[in-house]
Amino acid sequence: MTVADTAPAARPLGVSVTAEGPRPQRSLKVLFVNDYLPQEMLGIMWLSRSIKDAGHQTAALFLPDKDWIEKLHEHAPDVVCFSVTTGMHLYSFDVAKRIKKELPDVFVVFGGPHPTFSPEMIEKNPHVDAICRGEGEIAITELLNHIANGTDYQFVQNLWVRDPESGEIHKNPQRPPIADLDSLGFPDREVVYDAGSIYKESDRKVFVSQRGCPMNCSFCFHHALKKKIVGTTNAKYVRKRSVDHIIAELKEVKERYNLKFIHFVDDIFNLSGKWLDEFCERYKKEIGIPFDVILMANMTREHHIEKLAGAGCVYARIAFEAANDYIRNAIFRKNTTIQQLEDAAFWIKKHGIRLGSLNMLGGPGASLEDDLETVRLNIRCKVDQPLVSIMQPYPMFDIEDMTKDMGYAVAAYDDFPVNFKRTATIEFEHKREIENLHKLFPFIIRNPWMMRFVKPMIRQFWLSKVYLVMYMLYSDWMVSEQAKLYAYAQGLRGPKYWTSVDFVRRVSVKGALRAWQTLFNKAAQRAALKLQMGDERVIAHMD
Repeated sequence: MTVADTAPAARPLGVSVTAEGPRPQRSLKVLFVNDYLPQEMLGIMWLSRSIKDAGHQTAALFLPDKDWIEKLHEHAPDVVCFSVTTGMHLYSFDVAKRIKKELPDVFVVFGGPHPTFSPEMIEKNPHVDAICRGEGEIAITELLNHIANGTDYQFVQNLWVRDPESGEIHKNPQRPPIADLDSLGFPDREVVYDAGSIYKESDRKVFVSQRGCPMNCSFCFHHALKKKIVGTTNAKYVRKRSVDHIIAELKEVKERYNLKFIHFVDDIFNLSGKWLDEFCERYKKEIGIPFDVILMANMTREHHIEKLAGAGCVYARIAFEAANDYIRNAIFRKNTTIQQLEDAAFWIKKHGIRLGSLNMLGGPGASLEDDLETVRLNIRCKVDQPLVSIMQPYPMFDIEDMTKDMGYAVAAYDDFPVNFKRTATIEFEHKREIENLHKLFPFIIRNPWMMRFVKPMIRQFWLSKVYLVMYMLYSDWMVSEQAKLYAYAQGLRGPKYWTSVDFVRRVSVKGALRAWQTLFNKAAQRAALKLQMGDERVIAHMD
């Protein structure tokens, strides 16, 4: 029986359907431990909704926090949950090890991308009691109910669980994807907002209306999760919340919290034309707040853009990735044509929406000239907000096998960078030139006259730190442009919202924070995070 089968028609929209089986005999306390991120964590919110509706308690603790050990003891959790990414996994292991030292009886669960695609990590880390692969709402509530009732928890689907006596790892199968997303209720924002007031105070809040993606991009987690982990089809993997459900959530958040701008993180917002039509018609009447989206070029039609603009969309991103047809379609498997990319970009600009692009440099088999052609494509399309990453062959992604099959050396997972946009993890010709091009990328696109000087510039390796500073400063300028766009869309005017004024404020405050950190580290970190909230440099390709 699926979650969809159990959803009663009269159930309130915000309340979830939890796992099958007996209700817990006692309420467990679950603590989510996570680093502060530049946008609120929807994954924690969804899990907390299911956990609370199953009769347990949740809280969150965000790091860095100099008092985190004291707060850990105050929470006195029964279970501690982590969301772990490759590059941050060693840090997460260290935190979990310290938690086990402080609270030896606590049950530690790792979820997120790293344990999903590198599950063997549990075998080398005895301070991790279980890992969750893929969706966790049903798995975590079943686990908690078993622990609370004193029954065997070692065979919960989606989990790999360590036997507390023998140390054997029970590698359980995957359950099908949750069929009815509406059955999950609304994400529990309180668990994040109570632990990090900066998220509650932010004007910009994050929403998602879908799970899964029908595309087969080799560098993205979706194909690996769909085919290698869950083993399912697009029909079951790609799911959309009903317009009723997402509109109801938007209304609730608008009534309860500060909300002036909505950031949709759907991989393809225009996945369904019929859904988009209903959404745009209702959103304008019932919500009326500026928003942004990600669109898929080969699914985009001009009437989609017209309706989005009419509904209040002020910013749209399209994944260019690479201009070279072979790299974009044979290596990255984007299944898009240059004409589709240029048409979508033209329509977005035509209808007055700010155009963002997603790009990747350093793909296996790509030459320096191929990456320079990606710069030229962005220039031709007059991209307002060019976002760029350096390709990383993450575990179990097809791009990892392709990279190795082509003879490139790939760094060990433990050596993957925390900041995936600074350096490459594969060795290829012109690596340092590509890393320099990455730092100059937005600057050149917004200043096309620089194109004639780009080759000699990227060969100046001694200037790499200067280019990094240029990248950071110019990206701050584009963020200030975006802040003005959001403000004007809300009818806000005056010098406070001018791009130049906001830019000077950002740069001045960041400079002051550098000195302030040595004296008031915690306050400085909060202030720095506040400046980053919604910063596209940080969240690009991570949505």
